[in-house]
Amino acid sequence: MRRHPWLCLAAVLGWFGLAVQVYLVLLARWQEQASLIGGLVNVFGYFTVLTNTLVATVLSYAAFGREGRARRFFLLPSVSSAVAASIVLVALAYSVLLRHLWQPEGWQWLADELLHDVMPALFVVYWWFAVPKGRLRLWHLAAWALYPALYFAYALWRGSEIGVYAYPFIDVASLGYGRVMLNALGVLAGFWAIGLVLLGLDRWRGRSVMEQPLNH
Repeated sequence: MRRHPWLCLAAVLGWFGLAVQVYLVLLARWQEQASLIGGLVNVFGYFTVLTNTLVATVLSYAAFGREGRARRFFLLPSVSSAVAASIVLVALAYSVLLRHLWQPEGWQWLADELLHDVMPALFVVYWWFAVPKGRLRLWHLAAWALYPALYFAYALWRGSEIGVYAYPFIDVASLGYGRVMLNALGVLAGFWAIGLVLLGLDRWRGRSVMEQPLNH
């Protein structure tokens, strides 16, 4: 895959957004004289942060990563597309379910915008223009769902252990397991809907590329 200079800026921006968010969490923990390690565990307990880490990793390998097994893995169309579906889910779920719950300011506003709006948009652009098309299959949707499913299981386990849940719509203490499971199924349905859209675009774009030589 040909490397594009703009990917360097996108990758740096992704890591910058993560760095700001981690710094703010650690600063708050330090001011409260709480464990900094606990702060790291806490911040990386969010699907948003984990997925943005994957986004920054893929963009970094695409922009300036050395050839190797890890780069080949992350730049596989199926893997990059899984990350694309996940980061779009982050953006949509945040806008629909969480954005109205708080009003971040200053550096927190910047981190919030980067992680939930800017990076999802940039990664969709990357997926559309730089990821080879025509390689995805329907079974990939099931494989992609393992990531949010495993995260959900971890979030429930961690929430039950410490009594604090990463997101209000999975707060078992407030909602009960029945409502939380319904919420999870709704999010999973949304994830699969996003995946189906990507799959359809992949097939359409793949056919368009294959048909181009016939038009000359």
